[in-house]
Amino acid sequence: MITSPDANILYQADQGVFTLQIHRPDKKNALTQTMYQALAKGIQAAEQDDAIKVILIRGAEDCFTSGNDVNDFVKAPDTGTERPSVQFMKAIAHAGKPVIAAVGGLAIGIGTTLLLHCDLVYAAEDAFFQLPFTRLGLCPEAGSSALLPQILGHQRASELLLLGERFSAAKAREYGMVNEVLPSAGYLGHALDKAHEMAKLPADAVQTSKALIKRNQASPMNDTIQAELLQFARLLQSPDAQAIFQAFLNKKK
Repeated sequence: MITSPDANILYQADQGVFTLQIHRPDKKNALTQTMYQALAKGIQAAEQDDAIKVILIRGAEDCFTSGNDVNDFVKAPDTGTERPSVQFMKAIAHAGKPVIAAVGGLAIGIGTTLLLHCDLVYAAEDAFFQLPFTRLGLCPEAGSSALLPQILGHQRASELLLLGERFSAAKAREYGMVNEVLPSAGYLGHALDKAHEMAKLPADAVQTSKALIKRNQASPMNDTIQAELLQFARLLQSPDAQAIFQAFLNKKK
C-alpha cells in the first residue's frame, strides 16, 4: 500500500481490511484539502489492491469529524472544480469495494454526508450528527440532496437538511442511516469485526452484489454532485454565507 500524503490521515491494512483513520484530535478531526486528498488516494489505492477486500473509515474513538476546517475552507473554498474534496466525494461514491464506517462522537457536515455512500455504518450510542448547511447559508453536498430523500423519504430528509439541527445516533438508526448503535466502548471493535467478516467472503460475489445494489446510482450521482457544487459555490459568495463565516472567524480570533 502507498503511504498517506497527510499525517492526519492514517492508513492501515490488516487481513484484507484497509482502514482510513481521520486523526487530527486537536482540531476535532476537521478536514483540510490535503486531508481530503489523502482520503481520496487511500480509497483509490485500496480499489487497485487485490489484497484489500473492505475499506473501513473511522475517526478517533470519541470524534469522527467536525467537518471542514473553516480557516482552510475560507482560504481555498470549493468552486465546483475537481478539488481534493470533490475527488474524495467521487471516490467514495463510486468505490467498488464495500465501505464501512465506524462513527463515534460528532459527525458534522461531510462527516454525515459521506456515510450515505457507505455500505454499513456502525455508531456509538453517544454519537451525534448534523447537516448544518442552511445554518451556514449553504446547500447540501456530496450527493446528499438525492441520497437522503432516497434513504429517509422526503419529509425526514427535509427535516435534516432544511433545519440543520443535531440528531442522535438513535435517530440516525431510526431513519435508516445507521445499521447499529453500540456502546461507546465497543462500536469500533464491532465495526472491525464486521469488516473482517466481510473480507473473508468471496470478493467477487460481494463486489458484484454491491454493484447491483448501486447500479442505478452512478450517472445520476455525478450529476447531483455537480449540481450541488455549482449552487454551493454560488451561495458561498452570498452576503448571508459571507457574514456567517466572518462572524465565525472573528469569534475564533
